Amino acid sequence: MIIDSHCHLTYEPMSKTLKETINRANRDGVKYILTISTEDKSYDNIIKIVNEHKNVYGTYGIHPHEAKSHQNIKSDEIINKVSQNKKIIGIGETGLDFYYNHSEKKDQINSFEEHIEAAQEKNLPLIVHTRSAENETLQILEKNSKKKDTKILIHCFTGTRQFAFKLLDLGAFISASGVVTFNKSRELANTFKDIPNEKILVETDAPYLAPVPLRGKPNEPSYIIHTVKFLSNLKKLSFEEFSNITTNNFFNLFGKLN
Repeated sequence: MIIDSHCHLTYEPMSKTLKETINRANRDGVKYILTISTEDKSYDNIIKIVNEHKNVYGTYGIHPHEAKSHQNIKSDEIINKVSQNKKIIGIGETGLDFYYNHSEKKDQINSFEEHIEAAQEKNLPLIVHTRSAENETLQILEKNSKKKDTKILIHCFTGTRQFAFKLLDLGAFISASGVVTFNKSRELANTFKDIPNEKILVETDAPYLAPVPLRGKPNEPSYIIHTVKFLSNLKKLSFEEFSNITTNNFFNLFGKLN
């Protein structure tokens, strides 16, 4: 059994063929899918999807790209949204993206800290996006984790080895996407080779970042098997062993799914 811990079923082309997309994933051994919120207006659609598909769960959060247009979303609103449905099991994605800077840095930081406060209050996993902001992400997580324990999941990790192990010191789980399979990602693969097995999750980030040998195509949850194969070979484990490890890690972070 595999769990796709991060995808965007509300995005095209998956949103147009949702039932078929989910069925393909199920046939390839992907039992559960977590569809991720990036902006407030997508939340109603996420609720609809999780209510209609028993093996799909969701989150609520504002992507750092969208922070500028969601400055009114504070921790109490995030808490309210995640409390509306038992299948909303995480907060995010949130974080910092100083590569594109679609939102001002101060707006990204403020939004990130509101999400952290909500995650701590609800004791739910915080799904973190971080790009070109390793020092700032680490400082904010360290500062806030001193106040209260925080369940942290770094999604689509593409950072440095040093960053990964500092995140592990905070108890974070680290998720691998199809990027780890790319030929140019040998350093990243070596980092994942050394990350403890009990701290790794897997994801597609679909419709983005399709793994080799499907790179360049619109991604979907069924394609996660290629990332799992790559990592199981890297770890010198069977496909089934590594699948079970990452599934148990998901349950350890998010709790058992009904």
